[in-house]
Amino acid sequence: MEAQSERLSAFFCLRLFETGSALIMMRGIRGATTAKSNSREAILAATQELLQTMIERNGIVEEDVASVLFTTTPELDETFPATAARMMGWTRAALLGFQEANITGGLPLCIRVMIHWNTAKSIDEIQHVFIRGAAMLRPDLAQDRETGDD
Repeated sequence: MEAQSERLSAFFCLRLFETGSALIMMRGIRGATTAKSNSREAILAATQELLQTMIERNGIVEEDVASVLFTTTPELDETFPATAARMMGWTRAALLGFQEANITGGLPLCIRVMIHWNTAKSIDEIQHVFIRGAAMLRPDLAQDRETGDD
């Protein structure tokens, strides 16, 4: 087992040396927003706005994305938020959707996203994105962008 671990370490060190690349780590980027209503159009518009903001603020390209997880609160059932990523051209990244637990007092009409991204950026350089009504979930990370336009 130790020999295998040493071979893997040597492989990764050699690969980094050959390419001249910085050390690449998988980082999780969180984001959340709210939809205006439970309609296909509102869910897709809110999700696209959130994804676009996450992409722009972090410099993400699909090639470096391992997977993306989407969650919605139970009342959002008109479409899958992952459809928004496909509509934006993300056709190769692994996408998976989940429904959140129905928690009393939870933020309604909420869409959350977790992007697993391979990057040389440090954890402190990652910019999480909380917009629209979801800004209240993490005021310390909330963005100025509170358009609510669908």
